[in-house]
Amino acid sequence: MVNAVTRSRVLTVAEELGYRPNRAARALTTGRTHNLGLIVADIANPFFPPLIKAAHAAARQRDYHLFVADTDEEPAAEEELVQAFSKQVDGVVLCSPRSSNRALERLAERVPFVVINRRLRGAATVLMDVGHGAKLAVEHLAGLGHTRVGLVSGPVGSWTSSEIRTAAEQVPGVELVVVGPNAPTERGGFAAARGVRDAGVTGVLAYNDLMAIGLVEGLAELGLTVPEDMSVVGFDDIVPGRLNRPKLTTVAMPTAAAGRLAVDLLIQEVTATTSLETRLVVRDSTAAPR
Repeated sequence: MVNAVTRSRVLTVAEELGYRPNRAARALTTGRTHNLGLIVADIANPFFPPLIKAAHAAARQRDYHLFVADTDEEPAAEEELVQAFSKQVDGVVLCSPRSSNRALERLAERVPFVVINRRLRGAATVLMDVGHGAKLAVEHLAGLGHTRVGLVSGPVGSWTSSEIRTAAEQVPGVELVVVGPNAPTERGGFAAARGVRDAGVTGVLAYNDLMAIGLVEGLAELGLTVPEDMSVVGFDDIVPGRLNRPKLTTVAMPTAAAGRLAVDLLIQEVTATTSLETRLVVRDSTAAPR
């Protein structure tokens, strides 16, 4: 609606004056803040930084700001943060939430959001296919000759942990022994080592790589070596797992792709469920049983 010459003059003067639009004032007329929230379960977990970085890049490319918050694995904190964000952002990405579906559906009435790694009725969801990954991991152990396999499960309320268990139980020829629930940390894996040893298994699938690394340490304290005495498979393919000794066999998760896609769905206001492929990465922490 503006003459091209006038537009050029206005933009030139604005640049000379260092003028920048006031987002708060603009939001009063447009109803949009151009801010997004991203809530993660544990920002100290190496699983999340690649996702956060990719989400931030996708938001910035669309001229949005991204605010990141950490729940420290507390469901109550999720509700508090969504409520706090609701008046300051145009939408929220919830990554690996611990709240119940009923609580999440109630929160969805306050602000638009996209959920990563949780199926939620009526909401846009980005799922990493952990069930397929768990199946690949247990089939890998079975192929090496393991017939009794442990599952070091994650925290209560974790959709990912439930999906892993469901898929692992369906692999034929393998008896699955669940050890857990456990804190999804290196310390949680370390604490599970004695239960794994006493379960009489020869191979283990851990809820995530941090737990797998802690489990390897805990088994060593008990006099068991990996993979000679116990094969261990993790989940996520975080950098520490590649540096660990032995290098960790794991299920690689498309975390960066999930972060980018979640932001795109949120900005486009698309309600859809998208599944991203996982893959098995075989390294040094698995071998045939003695």
